[in-house]
Amino acid sequence: MSFTLNILLASSLVLANSAGTVRGLRGNWRAATEPELRKLIPARAPVAKENIETEFRTASGVTDGRGKFIAGVVMITAGYSAEGKYSHFFITQASLKIGSMSLPAGEYVFGYQRINNDAIKVSFYRASSGEDIGTVEAHVNRKSSMVRSLLVSPPTDGRGSVQIGRFVFEYRLSD
Repeated sequence: MSFTLNILLASSLVLANSAGTVRGLRGNWRAATEPELRKLIPARAPVAKENIETEFRTASGVTDGRGKFIAGVVMITAGYSAEGKYSHFFITQASLKIGSMSLPAGEYVFGYQRINNDAIKVSFYRASSGEDIGTVEAHVNRKSSMVRSLLVSPPTDGRGSVQIGRFVFEYRLSD
């Protein structure tokens, strides 16, 4: 009887531990607070050889509550070489998969071009060098009619979204 009880107990501990591991990877992500974003978002984003002013009131981000953030902000690019190419500064402290792109933790910039009334092409670049990373298509958000400068939504079951204007694309945690 005690042997069977020991096996049941050991099995339940293994199962409980594995569930905790999965939850640990995915975390309980939530919207970042304004004070958290103020610590993370630079007043001037380091982009290639320039420091481009950011517009904090457009900042949006999420955190796992244990020090990892995914966040972004609109840049004021008028008069900079980035004008027309980049529009947003994006920081991720977790590895992400966006479309076919893999984004390791780091700082990025992105810009977008309209494809048609229902979609835009979002192009990502490494912030430090301007190196082209890749593109993803964002589609009109059919779940909400709100238009946002930028909205980073927390991931649920490892999947979240980024909304630009009325367009949205999905990201996946890949840690």
